Order: sequence, then C-alpha cells, then structure tokens
Amino acid sequence: MGNICRSPMAEGVFKHLVHRAGRADGFTIESAGLGRWHIGEAPDERAQSVGRAHGVRVDGAAQQFTAADFDRFDLVLALDAEIHRGLERLAPDVGARRKIRYLRDFDPQVNHSRDVPDPYYGDTRHFEQVYTLVDRSCRGLLAELTGDGAA
Repeated sequence: MGNICRSPMAEGVFKHLVHRAGRADGFTIESAGLGRWHIGEAPDERAQSVGRAHGVRVDGAAQQFTAADFDRFDLVLALDAEIHRGLERLAPDVGARRKIRYLRDFDPQVNHSRDVPDPYYGDTRHFEQVYTLVDRSCRGLLAELTGDGAA
C-alpha cells in the first residue's frame, strides 16, 4: 500500500531478472503504492537487506500510483486483493482495468490465495517469505512476457 516493502522488492527482483536475461532495454519497471504516507521514502531496511542477501538492489523512493499511470504501462500488478480493488476503482476505463493482474498470477506454485502477504509488521523471516513468492512470480512473469520458459 505504501510502496516501501513488497512492491520495491518486486521491482528490484524483476529489474534484476530482466537485466540478467539481457532484456532490460525492453521494459519500464516501476513500483508504486496506493497510499501517500511514505512518498519519497526509501524502501524498508528489511526489504533492502533481504534483497542484498540475494544480490538484488531494492532501492528508489516511494511514489503513489495515479490514474494517469495506466497510460504509461501495459501491465499493472497488484500484490493483494485490497490493492487490486483499489486499482480497479482508480482505473479510468475498461481498458485500464484489463491491465490489472495479480503478480502471483505468474507464480507456478500459487495456491488458493494470490496475495503476497505484507511483511511490514513482521521480522526478517517474513521478508524472506515475501522475497520467495516475489522471485518465483517475477520469474514466471518474465517467462510469460518473453516466451522463454527458462526465466
């Protein structure tokens, strides 16, 4: 919601994967939250630490997603149902709503829930669990977008 935990992790992981695949020029990758309360702040230190442990940069400054962003991106990924509903409310039209997907739609091990749990009130272990879900989902996303099953 605030763009300091899950979404910057997902941004960092996906940037890392597309760079490693030699496809960085083909993507514009940004994360944003629906809330305003962390605008301009760096990602949570625990998210940064877990990223570093995996060789992934989790950096940038929190920003808020706006309706105009639907024009800038082909795909808008929600990390949980509450965010998905918020994005649907923000979408200016049917075309924009069609761009909204869950990140875990691309997780080959997704279970009954497509939510990535918010680790904010947890400890490093919770951030590691989120990293695992995000990494697996980002690998699936890259494979689907590039047609490369080995992402």
